[in-house]
Order: sequence, then structure tokens, then C-alpha cells
Amino acid sequence: MRSNILKGYFFALVATLAFSNVYIFSKAALNEVHLTQFGVYWFAIGFLVSLGFAIKNKKLAQVRILSKRQVRTLIILGILEILTTTTFFLSVNIIPDPSVTSFLGNMFPVMVTLGGVVLLRERFGWIEAIGVFLALVGAFLISYTGGTTLKTLFISGTGIVFLNAILATSATLVVKVHVKKLSPELLGLNRTAWLLVYSLIMFLIYKQSFIIPVSALKNIAVGSILGPFLAIVSVYYSYTYIEASRSAIVQSLKGIFVLIGAFLFFHTFPVRHQFIGGMITVIGVLVMTLAKAGLFRKSKQNEN
Repeated sequence: MRSNILKGYFFALVATLAFSNVYIFSKAALNEVHLTQFGVYWFAIGFLVSLGFAIKNKKLAQVRILSKRQVRTLIILGILEILTTTTFFLSVNIIPDPSVTSFLGNMFPVMVTLGGVVLLRERFGWIEAIGVFLALVGAFLISYTGGTTLKTLFISGTGIVFLNAILATSATLVVKVHVKKLSPELLGLNRTAWLLVYSLIMFLIYKQSFIIPVSALKNIAVGSILGPFLAIVSVYYSYTYIEASRSAIVQSLKGIFVLIGAFLFFHTFPVRHQFIGGMITVIGVLVMTLAKAGLFRKSKQNEN
């Protein structure tokens, strides 16, 4: 039992580090190529790696025995992943500093928790509520521009990040229910297959060229292995060993890793109120997820 828990946290840490680098390498690539060019190469590489991994682990045979309900689940997940991933990379493309995008992305674990309470009837106490409040306050500070109208109140891309969090929450809740019946390899392959097909369609619609700079291709190659393959599969594996809320504890530190990476790669750093807001979101998510994992309840029981 203990070894399974450690495995769960290990996969969560791998996913967090991989996700953090996705912000960096995708931003670097998107600075040079069109979003549709990026998508085709990103998901083509991710699909091939995911396919090879599924074949190696002999998981493709599972396709033959899928029930109608499981096929529907994979289709729903595919559609959700298209919407989620599109909004994610749009936000990365629009917001100049990837660390700001990452800090705003902390709305995702907040919405996962709230979604679990509403749809899965998970517990929600006052400590979790404090964490949610802190995360929302932090997100407001990050996105606030000082404007007086709704159009100028928040930085560009804020609405897309929040839409992405809602869509990602929906996909996560579906995965949480079905991850025990569908292997992580199959879920990851399903995701990249849908996204590759969608990217090819958009590529043809926008009539882009397959020719891109070598530097962009290098960033896409590294990022696509870390993102569509390593990060996604690691997250799914972490869910098989530990609760999603416990996995989210580790994943909530993603913003700090992205902050360091953005500074090293792009020499960018959020302005003071954005940095403060980002730290508040991290603290809020940590408080919320630690409480959700029952850490505060255990410590209280030990005192008694």
C-alpha cells in the first residue's frame, strides 16, 4: 500500500515537471510558427510516441474489447481534449510571460475540487474554502490591469485561461471515473489521435506550410514528448495509485517551476502584483489540496 502511494506521488512529480516544461518549449515554438503548424508537428510527434508506448506495453489489444460505453467515453474525452488543448495553447500564445499563464492555470485544481464536490459528492470543508478563496484572490491580482471597464480590467487571455480550466476540469472528472477501466496508455493515445486529426484539419483550413524553422522543430520535439506523452501518461498513472486531490498537491507547484524556467529561457519575470498573486494562488491551491487529502484532519486527530 505504501509503495503504491509513493508511486502515485512519483508519477505526479514527473507529470508536474513535464507540464512545467510544456509552457516553456511551446512558448518558444509559438514565437516562431503559426498555431496550426505548431499543432500538426506537436501532436504528430506526441501520437507516434504514445502509439509506440502503447504497443510496447501491449495495450492496443484493449481496443478490440471496448464496450459501447467506453467508446462513447473516448469520443467525449477526445472532443473535450480538443477544446481544452486549443484554449490552452491560445492562452500560451497570447500571454507574453508563460509563468503568468501557469499561475492563472491554478484555477484548474480549484475547479476540479469544486466539480468533485458537485458531481462526485466529495467532501468540502472550511479549510478547502479558504484555499479556494486565496486562489481566486491570487488569480484576480495576476490578471488585474488597473482598468475601469470590463474590457480593460484584466490582461488579454484571462478569459481563455478560465475557459480552459472549466474544460480541463470536465475532462479530468471523466478520466477520474473511467481511469480504472481504461489504461493510461489508451487514454493518452486517444487524446493525441483526436488532437492530431483536429490539427491537420485546421492546418488545411489556414493553408499553412509544412516548412518551419529548425529551432522551432527542436522545441516542438522536446515539448511534445514531455506534454502529449510523458505528462499525460504520468498524470493518468498517478490517478491509478492515489486520489486526484493528492496528485494535485504536487501539481500545484507547477507555477514555481514555470517561473524559474521562464526566467532562465526568456529572461522574463512577472511584475510585482502578478508575482504576489501567483504565490497566493500556489498557497491557496496547496491549502485546498492538503485539506482535501485529509492532512489537516490527521494532524488534528494526532493531537487528540
